[in-house]
Amino acid sequence: MTQDQAKRFDPGEIFRRSPVVGPLLALVVAIVVFSVSTDTFLNLDNLSLVVEQSLVIGTLALGQTLVILTNGIDLSNASNAVLATLIMAMLVASGATSGWLGLVTGIVTSVVIGFLIGTLVTRAKLPPFIVTLGLFTILTALGRLFASGQSVPVKGGVLAWLGTESYLFGGIPVTYGMTLALIMFIVVWYALVRTSWGKHVYAVGNAPEAARLTGINVGRTVLSVYIVAGLIYGIAAWQALGRVPNADPNAFETGNLESITAVVIGGTSLFGGRGGVTGTLVGALIVAVLQSGLTQLGVDDLYQEVAIGVLVIAAVAVDRFARRRQP
Repeated sequence: MTQDQAKRFDPGEIFRRSPVVGPLLALVVAIVVFSVSTDTFLNLDNLSLVVEQSLVIGTLALGQTLVILTNGIDLSNASNAVLATLIMAMLVASGATSGWLGLVTGIVTSVVIGFLIGTLVTRAKLPPFIVTLGLFTILTALGRLFASGQSVPVKGGVLAWLGTESYLFGGIPVTYGMTLALIMFIVVWYALVRTSWGKHVYAVGNAPEAARLTGINVGRTVLSVYIVAGLIYGIAAWQALGRVPNADPNAFETGNLESITAVVIGGTSLFGGRGGVTGTLVGALIVAVLQSGLTQLGVDDLYQEVAIGVLVIAAVAVDRFARRRQP
């Protein structure tokens, strides 16, 4: 084999150019290990439950991916979604609106919050970390004040519709929420990979000044990302009500960190411009598989958190190594 051929088949180069390869291998290994270690992991009901448990965090991570690709961060995404669930549930429970109007109002609220964040980041030039950290505190407090600290039950209807279950191929339990999540991942993947908007997102994340010099409107691109992310968070709120028909102001208290975990484990760089939604989907599944498998093995929840934390640090270290090796 010549030197050129050896370079062509360099495994390290494959990992650097395709960040999703490593997480995908990790997911396969985890599934194999837990399948051998337990008698119930490969049960269809359990696999469906694993996917269902990753649903809301995975959707939050989808929006988080777009933000991180622009070298930003969103610490307010989970509190945004929780506020939206409360708005939806309370409007409908009070009889003030129909289910569809309550749903749209909650989603629009999430979009407006995304627009506010994007405006503060692009026009006021405030760091995304500071803006979203402040909004995380504000939205969490507003949600609790809005609901007086009480959860609001959802009695069926359109708000709980995504929890409706059907059976694929006659035996695999699948909810409408899972189907919607898959469609969203495909749409965002297409937008990032096949449209000029997606190319602009990556360009801004890689080098904003260079992107500006090539004619890309950096501010408008970043603003659009936060708006789209807000829309996704609003849909995550709808999914949350479908999974558990109860709007709780204390729900998803660590959802922001869990969504970042899924994004980072999935191979998207915290420094922007590298990664994608395929890796995020794999990352969300890795977290859910680990939690399910370790629980079935009787491992304490605290040790599960330690294991996931180690994975996050390892994923960031690999990303830094890959960036240093890039020409």
